[in-house]
Amino acid sequence: MHDEDEKKLFRAAVRDVRPLRHSRQVPQRSRLPARAALRRADDARVLAESLDLDATDLEVETGEELSYRRNGVPEAAMRRLRRGLYSRRDELDLHGMTRDQARHAILGFLADACRRGLRCVRIVHGKGRGSGGRGPVLKAAVNRWLRRHDAVRAFCSARRPDGGTGAIYVLLDT
Repeated sequence: MHDEDEKKLFRAAVRDVRPLRHSRQVPQRSRLPARAALRRADDARVLAESLDLDATDLEVETGEELSYRRNGVPEAAMRRLRRGLYSRRDELDLHGMTRDQARHAILGFLADACRRGLRCVRIVHGKGRGSGGRGPVLKAAVNRWLRRHDAVRAFCSARRPDGGTGAIYVLLDT
């Protein structure tokens, strides 16, 4: 077909078409901004987390060094850990995570590290400066979770170049 034939066919097909009449008014919707709904959910989550705190969570201070050694771990091993002499093969950064997200991340991270036969890892929990009056929420929670984890032999705050009191070295059972 030629261009002229196509044009004639098109004109014949749309001959009876008339423009739709419409008003210029745009319908107004009354709905809450999406941010408000997210903020309510966020506030509810923060409230639930704050109610979940126990006395041991409140004992950890921002600049406080963490240290834990399970029975049977020699003091010499703890000294090596404090000095950062164990080779750290992996690390996990918890910045920006909620307590629940951090707990799941740590459990998965430690399971993976044990499966891979890693002896020492580093976990960055932060110093809690963004937690406001609640203190270092993640730091306190990490302290408690690691003490209860079967694969953790010992842990201590990292040396200043590796994060200081905002990170810990974790010695794992291999």
